[in-house]
Amino acid sequence: MFELILVIHIIACISIIFFVLLQSGRGAELGAAFGSIGQANSVRGSMTGVGKITTGVAIIFMLTSLSLAFLSSETARDSVVRDLKPAATTTPVAEPMLIPEKDSQAEKTPEIPAKELEQKVAPPIESSRDS
Repeated sequence: MFELILVIHIIACISIIFFVLLQSGRGAELGAAFGSIGQANSVRGSMTGVGKITTGVAIIFMLTSLSLAFLSSETARDSVVRDLKPAATTTPVAEPMLIPEKDSQAEKTPEIPAKELEQKVAPPIESSRDS
């Protein structure tokens, strides 16, 4: 069922593109580009045969789109994971964490107090004009 609707949908897609391209543009003359009203005030005449076919194909396209969306949501409820059997796993034994002892090298380097690291005077700004 899904495949049949998908084939009808693809045929409707291609044919709606074809029939839309066959239609002549309305109000796309040179006057419309410069702000002319053109056919905006005229009552639209009876639809041509191509217009009626385009409307019919558009309705088929919308119906197949809705039915494909509904059918795909039904298949999405099934899961492949349900058929899988749980694998027998062994839980690893937690190893005790080793805490490293204080490094003797770190004790040999003296720490500089934060006050000595502060910059007290801004360095002079060099500009290209000075040289």
